[in-house]
Amino acid sequence: MRSSTIDVAKIRERFAQTEMPLDPAIPCLPDATRWPKEFVNRARLGMTPAGVLIGIFERDRELSVLFTERSAELKLHAGQISFPGGRMEANDRDIAATALRESEEEVGIAPELVEVVGFLPPSATVTGYSVTPVIGLLSAAIDIEIDRNEVESTFEVPLNFLLDASNEVHTVREFQGLSVPIVEFNHAGRRIWGATASMLMQFRKRIYYK
Repeated sequence: MRSSTIDVAKIRERFAQTEMPLDPAIPCLPDATRWPKEFVNRARLGMTPAGVLIGIFERDRELSVLFTERSAELKLHAGQISFPGGRMEANDRDIAATALRESEEEVGIAPELVEVVGFLPPSATVTGYSVTPVIGLLSAAIDIEIDRNEVESTFEVPLNFLLDASNEVHTVREFQGLSVPIVEFNHAGRRIWGATASMLMQFRKRIYYK
């Protein structure tokens, strides 16, 4: 278990030297050996670029992370827990603009109310996306306005809970004939797993190890 003394100043410091990926279509696969060879080859050729916002609120010096529960009507990842975001469009200036545009569309967060402090490397999803997490500090005055076509609900999880390794649940997922190890978090009846949990692990690594 790590110390819980993480504040917005520490987050700014840890992500100050991070940059947007040169090519958001190419995901980072730090442990390619655990994935099927076909999936790895596909990732190296490039996937559909997407951006998500890891949005962090500060209220009374307590930090929390914003999540969405995706609509059950969506074709991909229906009902799953994720960060606000989506695929890159041709008129997006960069992948940060993608994450901010999608966040405004899905949950009503205006870009000017987000302080972008850094980035994590793009992560590959089994559905063929290369997802770049954009780290943003959010104004406590933000009023969430959900687009019900895409989002069923939103909720927050204390950052300290997500940074505490004792809250990890290690399991496996069958994918293309392989048993792939994954991590998930369970908080207040919500299961955070898949690419979203993987991004949280990368976030924690950046916070503590840089």
